[in-house]
Amino acid sequence: MNRKNFFRQALLGTAATLGGRHLLGQSDFSSSSTYDKLMAQVGFNRLPNEEVRPPKTVLHRADTRGHANHGWLDSHHSFSFANYYNPERVHFGVLRVLNDDYVAAGQGFGSHPHDNMEIISIPLEGDLEHQDSMGNKAVIRAGDVQVMSAGTGVYHSEYNKNADQPVKFLQIWVFPRERGVTPRYDQITLPADAPRNQLQQVLSPHPDDAGVWIHQDAWFYIGEFDAGQGTTYTLKKPGNGVYAFVLEGDFTLGGQDLHRRDGLGIWDVGQFELRAESDARILLMEVPMSV
Repeated sequence: MNRKNFFRQALLGTAATLGGRHLLGQSDFSSSSTYDKLMAQVGFNRLPNEEVRPPKTVLHRADTRGHANHGWLDSHHSFSFANYYNPERVHFGVLRVLNDDYVAAGQGFGSHPHDNMEIISIPLEGDLEHQDSMGNKAVIRAGDVQVMSAGTGVYHSEYNKNADQPVKFLQIWVFPRERGVTPRYDQITLPADAPRNQLQQVLSPHPDDAGVWIHQDAWFYIGEFDAGQGTTYTLKKPGNGVYAFVLEGDFTLGGQDLHRRDGLGIWDVGQFELRAESDARILLMEVPMSV
């Protein structure tokens, strides 16, 4: 499938044409916005039921994720996205998209629109070049975290900057707590000498806190652990849950064994134990459970 058809067939975005018809700076956002379409997919019937307590965990093994290989893009979807739809895996609270993307050398996503969504990119390998209608042009690499608040609407493109190697990155979408905010962009480089065997905050709701910030009561952490080491995670806000995604290695979390690219959602708890069973790396995403 070529990139033009990829965007036209996507269920989750306003259609984006990679052939050049959408230019950076264009603002012809349709009345049926990305946010409205995504909210329609989430559906109120999937909101937590206060009368019947939901299960406390949901396990998503790596090999059960949605998968799409378009040649230039090889993507695994933890939640329903584009042509992959699973009614049991539409979202985890306000966490709507978690895509594990591989983009071939010299390829990428042409200019396409977003609105009313907090979009976080975490490169794992290679160099990803970003350009948007706000005038930002930047390259993000492994060790960086990028955030874009789409708000009232923005166009952007993402390309593999290198012609001789792929780029691998996580694309994460979070519903904002308020609509119609002014679009914004930011990126940070994490300290190369960050201590091992503890969690490093990389995202929060507060501009003056560690990491990037978004318009949502969410906190993200990345941690590299030696085998046998672990920590206790205490949730920041009542009513939140945590979606853990294993980047490398093996963990035990809340009594559940997890391996590379497994995901585990846990909620209705105040804290839980995390232990590395091998040298390993993990991403924790604490998010509100009510959309």
